[in-house]
Amino acid sequence: MPPTTTDPQASAAPANSRSRVIFASLIGTTIEFYDFYVYATAAVLVFPHLFFPTGNETTALLSSFAVFGAAMVARPLGAVFFGHLGDKRGRKATLVGALLTMGIATFLIGLLPTYAMAGWLAPALLVVLRLAQGFALGGEWSGAALVATENAPAGKRAVFGTFPQLGAPLGFIVANGLFLIIAAMLPSSDPSRPSEAFLEWGWRIPFLFSAVMVVVGLWVRLNLVESTAFEKTVKRGRVTRLPLAEVFRTHGKELVLGTFYMLATYVLFYLMTTFSLSYGRAAAEGAVPGLGYSYNSFVLMMIVGVVFFGIFTLVSGPWADRWGRRRTLIWVTVGIAVFGLVWVPFLSAGFVGVMAWLILGFTLMGLTFGPMGALLPELFPANVRYTGSGISYNVSSILGAAVAPFIAVALWRLGEGSPFWVGIYLSVMSVLTLVSLLLGSETKDVDIEA
Repeated sequence: MPPTTTDPQASAAPANSRSRVIFASLIGTTIEFYDFYVYATAAVLVFPHLFFPTGNETTALLSSFAVFGAAMVARPLGAVFFGHLGDKRGRKATLVGALLTMGIATFLIGLLPTYAMAGWLAPALLVVLRLAQGFALGGEWSGAALVATENAPAGKRAVFGTFPQLGAPLGFIVANGLFLIIAAMLPSSDPSRPSEAFLEWGWRIPFLFSAVMVVVGLWVRLNLVESTAFEKTVKRGRVTRLPLAEVFRTHGKELVLGTFYMLATYVLFYLMTTFSLSYGRAAAEGAVPGLGYSYNSFVLMMIVGVVFFGIFTLVSGPWADRWGRRRTLIWVTVGIAVFGLVWVPFLSAGFVGVMAWLILGFTLMGLTFGPMGALLPELFPANVRYTGSGISYNVSSILGAAVAPFIAVALWRLGEGSPFWVGIYLSVMSVLTLVSLLLGSETKDVDIEA
């Protein structure tokens, strides 16, 4: 829009430095994903024992995963709420609110009574706080992605968009690393079950520690200034009264496409993190056989894989800026579909095969997740961008992440311990994403300030 580029007020507005943009988008999503992973790890390791003592290990695990998935249902609601605020009031204040909501909910989980202390009230409170976590994450990601992309230099939007994405692997490493240290300090004689000290109080430490991280994140975000794209939207008088109604009225196709763009990413993400931890720790000779690794061993293996997740998240940015988001993601999604077909030979090949499976899966995760930080915001104009990108990202969490661990456990049981059907499930979801990418168009050269 040429007239707005010469606006003296716009040119005189304070700008966020590149380092501030990178750090603000990275630190917030790292904290948010840390909080989410702390719950995901506890959902496998702790909550089946403390909040869902059904007497049946599989039932308890599925109950814990059901609560894990409940947060995904809350995420679109958070996307609508925080998207409304972000498109009407600005990105900065909205991001602060999302971060506070997530941090408070996570801290309070660390203070909850267990089922033995409070009966049914304990899992009920866990559900409420889990919903609050999902509600907050629904507003966090899109805001962080907008901070990165709306402040990016020309031709570097995908590169800058990878920094909020990098919060996912960093949050995983910090959360699981902390659990690993605590588990090592409070060792268990039974590799399939945490120690009594860990179950009594050790598991609470990662949840309570989130308060420290939130303080750091708030300090960074309070020092941001509003993005130029939003300021120009205000100056043009284009702020819409009801962003939700506007985005459905004018960009319904983009909402649907964006949702399916993320589907394979979400399924792969939660299969490689949440389901794999259950499968890796399950006894090799159990009722539903797994890989038989101890918690400490398998988490260390996962952390090695997540390092590749982080590396290839950053690698994906320059690729997407050079070749385009759509072209890059089409090839990566084909790779994910093929990956789902080869789970059995990888996971049947001992330690080397399992390690290769983790590295390959997390590498594909980085390559598919990285470009989304630019792609989804680019689908929508500035006046509905927070709402539109947030809804697409988080509705996909219901179709993908909310049900992925639950479906995976059911397919694992169906296969009597074989991961074959779980891999097929991933491949089918990848085909749906591939179709959506083929139906969509390239967004690399759109005007982010329009």
